[in-house]
Amino acid sequence: MSSFRKALKSRQRNHHERSQLGFRKTMGLLEKKKDYKLRADDYHKKQNTLAALRKKALEKNPDEFYFNMISSKLQDGVHTMKTTEEMTEEQKKVMRSQDIKYVEMKRVAEAKKIEKLKGELHLLDAESKQRSKHTFFVDSKKEVESFDLASHLNTAPELVDRAYNRPTLQTLETKSIKGAVQPQIIKKMARQRRHQYKILSQRIDREKRLFVISQKIQTRKDLQDKNKKVKVKNETMHSAAIYKFDSKRKR
Repeated sequence: MSSFRKALKSRQRNHHERSQLGFRKTMGLLEKKKDYKLRADDYHKKQNTLAALRKKALEKNPDEFYFNMISSKLQDGVHTMKTTEEMTEEQKKVMRSQDIKYVEMKRVAEAKKIEKLKGELHLLDAESKQRSKHTFFVDSKKEVESFDLASHLNTAPELVDRAYNRPTLQTLETKSIKGAVQPQIIKKMARQRRHQYKILSQRIDREKRLFVISQKIQTRKDLQDKNKKVKVKNETMHSAAIYKFDSKRKR
């Protein structure tokens, strides 16, 4: 019987939904039932949502309070939780994955690299270094007006602005110049020196951040102690929280 039914289906005519009429081609495709069904379901879903919100607004209790009301804020039309900037993302990531021994090891390595760079650069012409002052004393105002710094220091006028490597005229006459003298090479060396100072500044900042992270990890370990404690200072991005612990006599 089933084979006979299948044979009948193979010979039956396939029915197709009619397409848009020729004179209505400018109106686009003809909407089928499945398209209408999707559009109707979307419309009813929106109407039900609006009805539910309207009912919720009518039944709202004016004395209702949640702590989320004061711990959230409206940002670009969306309610978001207020965050306190206590730690940077880098600090949180390192604190989750590493312990204090690893952080201290990296900090000591950075400190050694900093000392090595300081020994190479000597910080003679660093921009952040405080400018030294050299005061000359004369006997009268007339000498102040006719005071010549180059002749007083017995050096060339081009070398007066130097804070270091400022040879005298006698040294320039008797000794040969050692090192780079071409302007291109001097500019290149100055550019390399500025790059080294930039690396040194970055390493100093990294060493400070690692020190703060190690302090925060140690503070969290100390908080696991059961002794009574009082917070003296809150935690910030640049320092760990400070607690005052009650003294406890140990046997």
